[in-house]
Amino acid sequence: MYRLLIVDDEEIITDGLYEAFRQLMPDNLDICKAYSAKEALRWLSRTRIDLVLTDIRMPGMTGLELSKSIQSYWPRCRIIFLTGYSEFDYAYQAIQMPHVRYLLKTEGYAKVIQTVQEVMLELEQSSHMKALVERSQEQRDAFEFMAQGGYFRHLLQESHLLAKHPELLAGHFHTFHIPLHPNLPVVLALGRLAYPEGSTYAERSGMLASARIVWNSFLSEHVRSIGILDKHEDMLWFIQMSERKEEKFGEHLIRYLEGTLEQIQEACQSSFGFTVSFTLSGASCEWGAVTGQYERLRQLQQMKIGDGVAMILTDRRDQVDHVPIKEGSRTGLQAELLESHLEAGRAEDFFQCLEEVTSSMLQRKGDVQKTVEAYYSIALVLLSCINRWRLHGQIGDYSKLMRLDEHPSMRDGFDYLYSLAGRIFSVRQMDERDRTTHIIDRICGFIAGHLHEDLSLVRLAEIHFFNPSYLSRLFKQETGMNLSDYIEQCRIRKAKELLGDGDRKIREVGASVGYEAAHSFSRFFKKATGMTPQEYREALITL
Repeated sequence: MYRLLIVDDEEIITDGLYEAFRQLMPDNLDICKAYSAKEALRWLSRTRIDLVLTDIRMPGMTGLELSKSIQSYWPRCRIIFLTGYSEFDYAYQAIQMPHVRYLLKTEGYAKVIQTVQEVMLELEQSSHMKALVERSQEQRDAFEFMAQGGYFRHLLQESHLLAKHPELLAGHFHTFHIPLHPNLPVVLALGRLAYPEGSTYAERSGMLASARIVWNSFLSEHVRSIGILDKHEDMLWFIQMSERKEEKFGEHLIRYLEGTLEQIQEACQSSFGFTVSFTLSGASCEWGAVTGQYERLRQLQQMKIGDGVAMILTDRRDQVDHVPIKEGSRTGLQAELLESHLEAGRAEDFFQCLEEVTSSMLQRKGDVQKTVEAYYSIALVLLSCINRWRLHGQIGDYSKLMRLDEHPSMRDGFDYLYSLAGRIFSVRQMDERDRTTHIIDRICGFIAGHLHEDLSLVRLAEIHFFNPSYLSRLFKQETGMNLSDYIEQCRIRKAKELLGDGDRKIREVGASVGYEAAHSFSRFFKKATGMTPQEYREALITL
């Protein structure tokens, strides 16, 4: 989904274009509007904007002046200047700018809509990454990537210790060609790919490589970053602002990352057919706090909602707590692998791995201690998850989990583990559905109580702490309809109810459902009902 911002100080033009685009492309275009350049700047600071349709001459700040701020906030944003003036100097300045088009208002809505569609097609083509992947030389960086990954996995375990020796940290960064500054704070982004069922290791590796290339293509010009695979096979990026960017960009960095991660998600989906979810730091942290921030992101990642929906979840805390480092890693690589599958919700992979462990252990002759060790290693993984996710009382009796001697045989003991794991997966899936339902109900309740206010996708996302594109996809997945269509239905229903009160003026009814301008309310109401508000009121009187 692309986001279009319409900017014009003439209200009738702004509202007219807003309604025209809402009718034309409700699924592909999220539309925002502003009646001044100052209001447009507030939108640019709140959310990613892909395309700006702006008057070139406005009081206070011209469209040309506004365009400089647009490029500062969102460098990939395209601009279409719309004006009733045809002076050569304005047109000449606009034509010289990159990613800019110039239209006269006299060319009409059809031309404006055609131009926006053309620019959207250009944006889509620029995000198509397959050709880039085919031309890339992935093996050139393979060994360096492996070395950097090993170092950062070590750093994740004890960042508080390494950061005590800045000169040592700087030496490590130089040795491993790490393009980050050891004395500047860093932002973390944890990415999880949704692998297709039955995908092979080679296919997953290819998807990870594609995700890295997409990431670099969108972010390499504006931030410095390095990505690694953590022990759970998730991508973890360490991010700092590029030295080339202005200092004020640092205040906008998190918003910029949120908006750009949306584009990365869309490019991965459209070009390669897989989804990727992100959990992002809400602020930079020092290198000594990296371990705590990473653990925090992993915890937030487990709170995902909306099965199959590409999520962007930002840690909104002002300060990063130091989460204690897990000590005493669980015995056996298989137990760690089972833990990663359980945390990621990969049920098929978990049970396949558990079956392999069970078969291997039960075929051992005379090596009872190894089998007992394997049982308790897996039991500890399950118990840890039960405690961490507070599943007590939801999964039934698990009193035999840490009592192998109460099972009639080793086979019965491992079957018990298999059964308990199944219950854990089931409860987590139900919890996720419950959380999703609760959030959708909460959003619908907010809409019903605030029909007179701004109910743009961006504002709803801010209030409910979501990414706008994620909220749009989630709402449609859960309800079967677009969020904008649902809001329109609520406003029409409320407007009909209020029009039944003959003492209310039609202008007041319009304001009560979010339309300050009477002509905008009339156009909206007639489009939905086939009658003007006055005609509808008169029809009620004759009944």
